[in-house]
Amino acid sequence: MRKSNIIGLFLGGCLMLFVLSVADGVIRSRLAAETLMHKAALVRSLELTDPCLFTEARYTRHLTQADRHAPFPDHPVAFDYFPSGSLAPPP
Repeated sequence: MRKSNIIGLFLGGCLMLFVLSVADGVIRSRLAAETLMHKAALVRSLELTDPCLFTEARYTRHLTQADRHAPFPDHPVAFDYFPSGSLAPPP
């Protein structure tokens, strides 16, 4: 078997996996549509604000309400105590 055939089989397999993952996403989003509508109605009825993304640090709990100085409580070069600080930069 030539190397080009092996690469072709590999790329064909990767393409097939990609198509299957897209199809799975479409199927799951259609199945979750009803649940999402119920959750949206609950949010509307309870008049909830933005979601809480993280629970550990005060500046990552609610990005719209974060303080500009909160990521550095001690000094500007202090290490971040929480891993979510690397996912949510300061506003």
